[in-house]
Order: sequence, then structure tokens, then C-alpha cells
Amino acid sequence: MSRVRSDRLFFSAILGISGLYLVLIIGILWADIWYAVSNLSFSELIGILTNDTIEASVRLTLFTCTVSALLAVIVSLPAGYLLSRYQFRGKALLEAILDIPIVLPPLVVGLSLLILFNRLPDWGGPTFEEMLGHKMTYQVPAVILAQFTVAGAFAIRTMRNTFDQISPRTEHIALTLGCTRGRAFFTVVIPEAWRGISTAATLAWTRSMGEFGPILVFAGAIRGKTEVLSTTVFLEISVGNLEGAVVVSLLMISIAIVVLVAVRFWDKGNVTKYYND
Repeated sequence: MSRVRSDRLFFSAILGISGLYLVLIIGILWADIWYAVSNLSFSELIGILTNDTIEASVRLTLFTCTVSALLAVIVSLPAGYLLSRYQFRGKALLEAILDIPIVLPPLVVGLSLLILFNRLPDWGGPTFEEMLGHKMTYQVPAVILAQFTVAGAFAIRTMRNTFDQISPRTEHIALTLGCTRGRAFFTVVIPEAWRGISTAATLAWTRSMGEFGPILVFAGAIRGKTEVLSTTVFLEISVGNLEGAVVVSLLMISIAIVVLVAVRFWDKGNVTKYYND
């Protein structure tokens, strides 16, 4: 009887703590919806969403987030595998360096990118822009690079954890049967890691959409050029258009929910297919 009471207290505690955070998230969403409904008519809401500037911002956001997520996955697969499967001198330092974009203030990331690509001549060398032969700062590539710098760190951590949970036994069996290391990686390890890849891509995409500080410093918030949804919110607030900022915020929330739900259903469908096969 005492154990039953203890279990009830335990579950009540964890449900209560989790519920408080859930209430906070729901409260944030409800506040945005209530403000938009209270201050805007339906026609005004549609007018904001169909504004040419907002439409351009949406298109650029979808494009840059997709490119950034793809780059993050491409980098995180080998990096996560290396950190998971191999032991080498300096591994702890490497892991710490790869986690820097996660712990640094976003504005610092943007400032560091700006210095890296635009200020190296002060140190006696050419800039990366001069070496690339293409201007980066305050251009669309700068938006992608700013998003990727942060999203890539999250993707690497996700893939490292994914590979940690995959037993190397099947990979070793493939090697003993004559597979090369590369073939075993692509034909054995990658199929087993598809859920982690899906999670890493989703996390990288949504993180890219929410990125603001690095984009503002490194790419700017130029209307019709480098303006993405996160900087649109900032620009609307800066001109006193709180209603427009709230509508764009709700649009970002809606896109994030659609992406997350779609990925969940895709993952669930693949799991069902896997077990049926």
C-alpha cells in the first residue's frame, strides 16, 4: 500500500512539473493567437500574409533552411560517426570545439563570421571573400552560412548520439564478409541510422528557421534581399508594427508545427513498413 502511494506521488510530481512547462508553451501560443484575433480582422490578416515582402521572406526562409539542413546532415554524418566510433588523442577538445556554436551567444557567432569573412586583411592576409571570388556578407549565402553554423552543431550532436545507440556488430560482420569500410557505412550503418538522420534534419531545419542573431550581424535584414522570417519579426517590431510581427510569428509557428508533424508521421510510417517487411 505504501508503495502504491509512493508511486502515485512520484507520477503526480512528474506530471505536475511537466504540466507547468506545457502550460507555459500553450500560454505563449494562445497569447499570440488572442492578440492577432483581437486586433486584426480576417481581411487584414490575409493582407499581411499576402504582402509581397512577407511572401519573399517566406520563399527565402524555405530555401535557406532547406539548404542549411542538407549541409548540416552532410557534415553531421561523418562527424557524428567519427566521434562515436573512434577514440583518438584530442577527441574531448574536438567535441568541445564542435559544441561552441551551441553555447555561444548568437550575436557572437554572427560577429565572428563577419570578422572571419571580412576583416582578415587587418591581420596581413586575404579575406575569404577574396579567396572565393564572391561576396558573402549581406548576401543570401551569408544567411545560409549563419544558419548552418549553428544548426550543424545540433545535427552533429544528434548524429553522434544516434551512432552511439547503434551496435557496431552488424557493421563488423559486413567487414568480415568482405565489405569495405565505406560500403559498410552506406549499406549497413546509414539504413540503421535513418531515424537519427530524420531527427537531425528536422532539428537543423527548424533551428535554421528560428536563427536570428548571426543572420542579423552577418547577413543583415535587408528587405527583399536577405530578409527571412526571423528578421521580418524584428523589422516589424522596429517600425512599431506589432500586429505584423505577431502574424509572422504565428506563420513561423505554423510552419514549424507542419514540419514536425509531417516528420513524425513519416517516421511512424517507415517504422510500420520496417516491421511489416
